[in-house]
Amino acid sequence: MKTSLLALALAAAICAAVFGTGRALASTNHSTTKTVNIVMHDPGCHWFKVNGKFTTKDTVTASHVKLTNMDAAALKVVSRHGNAGHIAVGKSLVVGHGNYVIMMVGQASDDNYLSLHVR
Repeated sequence: MKTSLLALALAAAICAAVFGTGRALASTNHSTTKTVNIVMHDPGCHWFKVNGKFTTKDTVTASHVKLTNMDAAALKVVSRHGNAGHIAVGKSLVVGHGNYVIMMVGQASDDNYLSLHVR
């Protein structure tokens, strides 16, 4: 009797630990997504618009960044690991941690290359 009661108590403790840990991990997962706007502005064609200023470099601390294309043409996003994707005009693309270079598809040689660092 004591052995079965001990086994039942042990099983209950294990179940409580497993379910309790799963709930705690799920509740502490705070994923943040920030939006970065890419806009049309001469000279250089496309720029990041950060706090009302135009810049070619931006560093964002977030788990994910939503790049929104408000430029006049499609944009290509490239990282060290390859092509992250294309962003059509008016559309957006979500990227994770890493360093990205953003350029216009069919870009002229005198247009800006944008540099994004996501921490």
